[in-house]
Amino acid sequence: MTIPYLALPLSLALLAGCAQQSRQPVELDAESECPQRLSTGQTLTLTLASNPTTGYRWLVRDPAAHVLRSLGPEIYNSPEDNGLVGSSGTSTWRYQASTPGEGHLVLVYQQPWAQEVQPVQTFECAIKVR
Repeated sequence: MTIPYLALPLSLALLAGCAQQSRQPVELDAESECPQRLSTGQTLTLTLASNPTTGYRWLVRDPAAHVLRSLGPEIYNSPEDNGLVGSSGTSTWRYQASTPGEGHLVLVYQQPWAQEVQPVQTFECAIKVR
C-alpha cells in the first residue's frame, strides 16, 4: 500500500477515536473538583453527607435542568442499620447529561421551613456537557 492509501484508514481511525467520548460514570462529592465536563448520555452521581435528624436537608436550588436530567429522587442512606441511630448518613442524586451546554448544579443544606435563614452549607458545581 502506498502512503495516500494508508492515510485514509488512519484518518478514519483517528476520527472514530475522537468520536468515542468517555461514557464512564462520574462521581461527585463535597471535595470534588469543578467544573465537571460530561459527554451527552454520561451519568453523574452526587453524594453528600447528610443528617436529617437535625432538621437540615440538602435542597436542590438549581438542578442545571437545561443540561442535566434527573434519574430519580434523592436517596438517603444512614448507618441506622448498624445500630447508630441519629448518626449522619449520605444523600445521593443521579443525573444524566442530556443536552450540550453549560449549567450550575447548586444544592443548599438548610432547614426546609427556614428558607429566609442562610444555608449552613452550599454545594455548587459548574457543569459543561459536550
